[in-house]
Order: sequence, then structure tokens, then C-alpha cells
Amino acid sequence: MPLFPLIGHQALRQRLDEQVSRGALPASLLLAGPPGVGKQQLALWLGSRLLCAGAAPPCGECQQCRYAADGVHPDLRWYFPRPRLKEADVALEEVAFDYADAIAERVAAHGLYARPDGSHGIFVYVSRLIVQQAGTTPALAARKVFVIGDAERMVSQAASPEAANAFLKLLEEPLADTTIVLTSSEPGALLPTIRSRVVAIRVAPLPEADVRAFLAHPAAAAAADADAGARGATEDEIVRLAHGAPGALLDLAARGASLERARALLAAARGGREQALRAAFVQGSSKARGVFTDVLDALTVLLHERARDAAHAGDAARAVASARAVRAVEEAKRAAEGNAVPQLVTAHLVRTLAELGA
Repeated sequence: MPLFPLIGHQALRQRLDEQVSRGALPASLLLAGPPGVGKQQLALWLGSRLLCAGAAPPCGECQQCRYAADGVHPDLRWYFPRPRLKEADVALEEVAFDYADAIAERVAAHGLYARPDGSHGIFVYVSRLIVQQAGTTPALAARKVFVIGDAERMVSQAASPEAANAFLKLLEEPLADTTIVLTSSEPGALLPTIRSRVVAIRVAPLPEADVRAFLAHPAAAAAADADAGARGATEDEIVRLAHGAPGALLDLAARGASLERARALLAAARGGREQALRAAFVQGSSKARGVFTDVLDALTVLLHERARDAAHAGDAARAVASARAVRAVEEAKRAAEGNAVPQLVTAHLVRTLAELGA
């Protein structure tokens, strides 16, 4: 069962194709855009384009393309947030097996998957594995391609400067036979050291016709309708819910719940001490840290929207306050990655948002 075919983004695909043909494609790329617009699919398409041996790449027929579509091409490596492996010193072979199983699961679902849980991440041992694999000779094709999805989930590597420096050097000076493609829905949350070493390309939402083309595929329609947020809705309603990002239809219920809790945090910042304490209490215990991180992700989205709207309206003070609030949320995310209790993180965050006037 191959991966779901890439729909839309024709203009961007043509632009990337021309860059490859001219030998002008940057060695390290960042595809940035809203969640669910198909950034990782686009990155995998680009990988197929780079590895294809056909006359009109990506041809979809050659061995390179077939292996890529089945998620088993040894020169097209795909990494994305995963649960942390339990061992303190994880063997890289074990990491490779974990990702092989995870990719097989995604391929079995045609590449239709909900956004990873907030507790999932791209941990330091993954960076070590990427660096190791980048130093090897391509197995089948003329080059190697690494796709790193949801790259904003790369965990800070301050505790392992050697691994951090090796990965950053790989981004800054990739090997001649290596292309690295990162994707992110929150490029502002990327580690600054990573963001400064990649060429960013904006991936825009899809037009309505492409969303309908996505839903016309039986597997996509079934996956979208299985979500509680879309069940019983008409096709027109589902298309509107997508907002140009059909992948968002795969976890509407969870996404909606996180947005509601994020809005409650913003309201608590304006509602006084009692409302702030209630907002902190409902975040749950440390066992709910993954859900809490999803709420913080949603809060980042809301604050970005608020900053953009304020800037368009000429309200500089509110735009600056919202931008500073985003930084406070990123600090809360880092605290949530550790052993901090969500209630305590929330209480501090709400107080900071109130002081900023967010």
C-alpha cells in the first residue's frame, strides 16, 4: 500500500523541479506552512524527484520511485517526532528499527496520519543517527535525501554539544551527495541555530479544488469522516473546516479541544487570579504532559494570528505584546519537556501573559 499521492502545490513543485534540473537546489531546505498542507508529502516527493532514474522524474515507475512510494528506499530517510526510547544510552541500530516500524505504519495508512502527540519529539539520538547515515555511500541512488518532519520538535541538544555541533555542521556544509529537507508548521519555534542554516520555502494552503481532490480519494474520505470533528458533516462543511489544509481533517477533534483550552488560557490571563488558578488546575498532572504540549502548540498558533492581525491593523503595541507572548509560550514548552508539572507551568505562563498584556 503506497503512500498517498501528493495533491496540489503545482507551482511550487515546478519551481523545485527547475532548481533540481539547473543544479541550483539548496542542500538544506525548510518547507514551512500551516499544519496539514502536505509539507512532508512534498518533501518526500522532492526526495523521489532527486532519486528517480526515469526520463521524466519523478516517473513513479522506476525502482527508485517504487521503493520511495513504499517507504523503503534506503537513500530516502524519513524522520519525525516519536515517543522517547526508554534506555538512557540508545543504540543507533535500535533507533533505526524504531523508525522503520513507524514508517511502515504510516505507509500502511497511505501516509494519512494525525499530528504526533505533544510528548513525541525528535531526540538527540536521532541527530546522531542522521549524521552517521549521511556519512555513508548511497545504497541504490546517486545521492541521499533526509526528510525531517515537524522539525520544531527537535529537542534542545544543549546536553550533547558534540551531537548538536555535528548535526549543525551537516546542515551548514552537507556532503555533496546529500540533501536535507526539514518541514515545520511553527518555523519560529525552530532552534535558531537550525533556522539560520537552512533556506526557507513557504508552503501555502491548498485551494478548494485541491481539498476536494483529496477528499475524493476513498482512503482520505474515510480517514476524515472517522474523526469525531467531521462525522456527519457535508463535503462542503468538511472543505471549509480544512482551511486549505486537508491533513488537518485527520485530527479535528483533538485539534479543536487543544484550541479551546488555549483560548481559555488567554482568557485566564485577562480574568484575574481566580480564573488563572482554574486554568492551571484543569491542565492535569504530569502524565498529561503530551496533551498539555498540544495546548501550548495551539496557543502559539493563536498568538501568531493575533500578532499578524494587530500588525495589519497598525496596532504596534499589541503586535509586540503578542510576539513576546510567543516567546513565553516557547519557554513553557521547554519546561514541559522536562519534569515540570503542567499546573505550575500554566500558572507561571498565565501570569506572564497577563503582565505582557497578551
